[in-house]
Amino acid sequence: MKIRLMLVLSVVLLGMSLVLSGCSNQTALTKVKLSEVTHSIFYAPQYVALTQGFFKEEGLDIELINGQGADKVMTAVLSGQVDIGLAGPEASVYVYNEGKEDNSVVFAQLTNGDGTFLMGRKPDPNFKWSDLKGKNIIGGRKGGMPAIVLQYVLSKNGLITGKDVQIDTTIQFAAMPGAFIGGQGDYVIIFEPTASSMQKEGKAFVVASLGKESGEVPYTAYFTKKSAIENNPDLIQKFTDAIYKGQRWVASHTPEEIAKAIKPQFPEEQDEILVSAVKRYQEQNTWKIDPVLNEKDLYLLQQIIKDAGELNKIAPYEKVVTSKFGDTAIKKLK
Repeated sequence: MKIRLMLVLSVVLLGMSLVLSGCSNQTALTKVKLSEVTHSIFYAPQYVALTQGFFKEEGLDIELINGQGADKVMTAVLSGQVDIGLAGPEASVYVYNEGKEDNSVVFAQLTNGDGTFLMGRKPDPNFKWSDLKGKNIIGGRKGGMPAIVLQYVLSKNGLITGKDVQIDTTIQFAAMPGAFIGGQGDYVIIFEPTASSMQKEGKAFVVASLGKESGEVPYTAYFTKKSAIENNPDLIQKFTDAIYKGQRWVASHTPEEIAKAIKPQFPEEQDEILVSAVKRYQEQNTWKIDPVLNEKDLYLLQQIIKDAGELNKIAPYEKVVTSKFGDTAIKKLK
């Protein structure tokens, strides 16, 4: 009887030990609030880092928030509502040039080019950029990366914004698909998976890729306040390490494997839409293979913004970007 009782007590204590151990592991995770500019397959390496457990391996518990616009993401970061923002690096340039003392600093780059697709109201396999002459394009927020790169691409193709073609920057980012479906604009620029979904439903059709046309541009990156980097560099390093793991995983897997990995982030999307979107992005070298935002790329971006009439002063690289976390991640994970 005593032996049986001791066995029962041992099992109970072992169970309690396992439960407490599990709770200990959970409480050991550091909560990080991350605001992304939109929820898109464009950010596949980030979602892979989430679904494959790379953030948890680094001791981080990510709360993902859809900021619905770079300006809103930046406001959330600067006000302390979130810890880290994911948006265009131009947001950090604007904040620095405004003279804010505790400005935002970019510490990791995610995407390597534009992630939008130009969509028209009917299929157009013979589309030429000159076809946009006299047309109106719904292009996102004034001063934001989608509108800026669109203007850059139009300029490369000999079209003057405001003269040859109009860009509508009055419609909120999240409302752009609905506005186009509702009859506004002749064309619209859309991220995936929305682009593939709209095309499958016959509501709009992809006629060109802004990413292919613009080439490599540091389009989307992670940033936080300068004080946050100074006060908690270990957290920023762990976050960057997880993102780099996601970048490496995406670079070494097929579109089908990537689509399956990110499916939990897009549970309502059909598998064929996910695979189609991933293929589009993979074919145009969308995802950066490491997290370092290089100096020459930031200056290229700023020149594009300046040429678009949205920037009066070039911000010094070392004031708005730090490469140390990306460099360290690369060395650690070789």
